[in-house]
Amino acid sequence: MSRKELVFLPLGGSGEIGMNMNLYGVGSPANRQWIMIDCGVMFGDLTTPGVDLICPDPTYILEEKEALHGLLLTHGHEDHIGAVALLAPKLGCPIYATPFTAALVERKLAEYGGANVELNIIDMNARFTLGPFDIEYVTLTHSIPEPSGVILRTELGTVLHTGDWKIDKSPSLGPLIDSSTIKKLGDDGLLAMVCDSTNVLSSGESGSESAVRESLTKLIAKQEGRVAVTTFASNVSRVVSICEAAAAADRSVCLLGRSMLRIVDAAEEVGLLPKGLRFVEPADAGHLPRQHVLYLCTGSQGEPRAALSRIARNDHRDLILSDGDTVIFSSKIIPGNDREIYNLQNDLVELGVKVITEKDEFVHVSGHPCREELRSMYEWARPEIAIPVHGEARHLEEHAEFALELGAQKSFAPRNGDLIRIAPDGPERIDEVPEGRIYLDGDVLLPDGAMPMRERRKLSYAGLLAVSLVFDKQCALVDDVSVSGIGVVDEEEGEEPADLADDIEDAVLGLPKTKRRDDEAVMLAVKRAARAYYDDVWGKRPVIVTHIHRTG
Repeated sequence: MSRKELVFLPLGGSGEIGMNMNLYGVGSPANRQWIMIDCGVMFGDLTTPGVDLICPDPTYILEEKEALHGLLLTHGHEDHIGAVALLAPKLGCPIYATPFTAALVERKLAEYGGANVELNIIDMNARFTLGPFDIEYVTLTHSIPEPSGVILRTELGTVLHTGDWKIDKSPSLGPLIDSSTIKKLGDDGLLAMVCDSTNVLSSGESGSESAVRESLTKLIAKQEGRVAVTTFASNVSRVVSICEAAAAADRSVCLLGRSMLRIVDAAEEVGLLPKGLRFVEPADAGHLPRQHVLYLCTGSQGEPRAALSRIARNDHRDLILSDGDTVIFSSKIIPGNDREIYNLQNDLVELGVKVITEKDEFVHVSGHPCREELRSMYEWARPEIAIPVHGEARHLEEHAEFALELGAQKSFAPRNGDLIRIAPDGPERIDEVPEGRIYLDGDVLLPDGAMPMRERRKLSYAGLLAVSLVFDKQCALVDDVSVSGIGVVDEEEGEEPADLADDIEDAVLGLPKTKRRDDEAVMLAVKRAARAYYDDVWGKRPVIVTHIHRTG
């Protein structure tokens, strides 16, 4: 009879920053009982044209979903909850979240047609049982309200899954980190800690939101024209700090951007916002004196459809910025967004706007633990086994080594798809399961490698060439070959590539009549002629689409 095991399986977020999805299982290999922690997304980029969201592929757990007892959400960031509305109906298990996180999930479910899922709203520090797991939420601090770690007690040992966290000694919104509960875990004997690795390469501490609030208050008071501040909408404590700084400078606050409105609405619904906090409508803000208004905008990462990008393009219906105005980026650059952000900042400067970033003033702190905070966490929890997650390969490997220095007896740096036995006799990778990505393309979920994605990547590199041929009954060409291109380059930009049409006609008419009756043979001749032409004049090969028409 196979022995029982406690296993950990990351399907997203290990080896990358984003789209977190983690599974824990208890039982023999033939009869494991599972829970899932978090179900997030990452955003599309230039390598995924047309795709807005990317999710972990849950195929492995879908095949065992009868044994999946629940989905536990640690907090409301997109890389932890963004795929819930897309995947939860397929998972078919109940969802557990604290009030603010649940409010965000409810809005996502409504956005995707009100998916019929069981969403359980739990208290901070809730404790309940799912299958073989005794589950307890523990309060942490982070850059969003209600961040929680999850304690998993099983007959094979106890695991602390931290989710995202930091140690904020003076948070501007919400309680302090519950260090006493974490210390008791250490006292009782903690088998393993699965822990955030984002800032393991950064020394010192991440800093406090209260200190940012003080700095923003002084900075905003010194500005003379209109002020626009952009930050991560989910950082409600930062939003409140900006509003308090605006009030101290006698400025009314106007919210711009869908995600800003959605987050603030959710925070107000669950009672997180200070009483008396008020906002002015965009139509009214435009009539206020320039020195008495502050705009709180989405778009800190250069998102082209966000409010700040539209403002920088002079394409926003409610706000025009110009000489004497200031934009403050109360945020950091997420790796990969550098170019978009720099372009946005340059566009603002071209309007005559003064741009202030974290490089110029103290306007941002991270929501993830630096090395001294990790040191404190390991001193409190004292895990036997350290399993770093939420990081790229270099973060995970560094964290695994650092954990050994901090007292862990063993460590293991996983990658997505690694099935890791934690107990007994762990950590050990005992299998590699299928993992991957799925893409939200419009309203359709596509697997990695799907034809539309492959073709779109080709189009983004070398464009499209469309060739049209009309044959009569004798397989002679009725008219000249028609050639048109999108995103292709010819010797004379803007002119029809006449030489190419001639080359294609010669190639087609050079085929025997029997071959001209064969559409595949004709298309191959067209492709060879077009590729030879573009190899010569351009050095690239566009995607070639051939339309064949036959008369009579």
